[in-house]
Amino acid sequence: MDKLLFPRPLSFHFLNYCRIIMKTILTISANKVKLVSMYRAVMYLLLLIGLLLPGFSSAERIKDLATIQGVRNNQLMGYGLVVGLDASGDQTTQTPFTVQGVINMMGQLGINLPPGTNLQLRNVAAVMVTATLPAFTRPGQQIDVTVSSMGNSKSLRGGTLVMTPLKGVDNQVYAIAQGNVLVGGVGATAAGSSVQINHLNVGRISGGAIVEREVPSVLGQGDYINLELNTTDFTTVSRMVEAINNNFAPGTATAIDGRSVQVRAPDDSSQLVMFISQVENIKLIAARGLAKVIVNARTGSIVMNQAVTLEPSAVSHGNLTIIINNEPIISQPGALANRGETVVAQRAQVEIRTEEGNLMMLPQGADLSEVVTALTAIGATTQDLMAILQALKASGSLRAELEVI
Repeated sequence: MDKLLFPRPLSFHFLNYCRIIMKTILTISANKVKLVSMYRAVMYLLLLIGLLLPGFSSAERIKDLATIQGVRNNQLMGYGLVVGLDASGDQTTQTPFTVQGVINMMGQLGINLPPGTNLQLRNVAAVMVTATLPAFTRPGQQIDVTVSSMGNSKSLRGGTLVMTPLKGVDNQVYAIAQGNVLVGGVGATAAGSSVQINHLNVGRISGGAIVEREVPSVLGQGDYINLELNTTDFTTVSRMVEAINNNFAPGTATAIDGRSVQVRAPDDSSQLVMFISQVENIKLIAARGLAKVIVNARTGSIVMNQAVTLEPSAVSHGNLTIIINNEPIISQPGALANRGETVVAQRAQVEIRTEEGNLMMLPQGADLSEVVTALTAIGATTQDLMAILQALKASGSLRAELEVI
């Protein structure tokens, strides 16, 4: 029964059986002293073998690969005001929505301001409050909120968010947020100089919202529950179905498509939560992902996964630099000239520098380390590697999908 409810990887059983055998040898042996060191040495060796067993380190839980259909988060947002700032709030002449928000709030508190009142506020900032409502959250529970400035406030540090309703996509209020804003940055300004560490216009309130309304969550559909993979992969779906059927009765799991697996739920609804827990903790070896190279053109970052390979190719790399210097030339009239004006002219100098490109042979790379070694041998910068990778992809030498973000 334990093997069915809590499946173990093969390496776990292997080490457990070896441990039992060695303990038995120690028990029946008369000379235990000599066997103690032998026992430890053998156990270390068996542990190393267990770590090297296929699938021991790469096995993943279904919980990490898929989610339960119907169990999802919901986004909430609201407009609020942060008060109590140290003269770092919005400039109300440029942010009229801050003044309007203050007037509306005062009106709800029974304070009616005369029409045309010009409020010069320095300690108030208009903010957007966002939060994530987890599944199965009940009224009265607390969730974290993020407070972000909307206007031109300098800092939200030390401010307090006043009562702000948080609404969902259906325009219904699901939570109420209020509390002191915690900002991770700090800054100071004096005599035209300023120093700032981290960001000052975004803060967070831990447990700053109280849930007022529950979002219904459907756990399963009739006699079945559906598992949805985080990434579409037919091989992983096939392995997941096989792993579930090996731990439960055959036919318990059925593949729907490349991302969904249908699992038959127990007849007793009171056992559904325990059944899902057992399914989530089943381990399997996920399929290797699609070979992909991600290039971030804004930051110059290049990331590639272990499935990337490289076919034999030749690359010639060189740099072309163009330098333009613009130097002003001032022409003044002579000392005895009756008429004349000072004339400023521009003289431009253009210089072109080229670096010799060396033709290099890139050998075939069977794994990621060989690909990195081959690309590093070119001696190109990160910006140059972006162009080289695009050229390798166009020539068919780069066996990977190239994605520029």
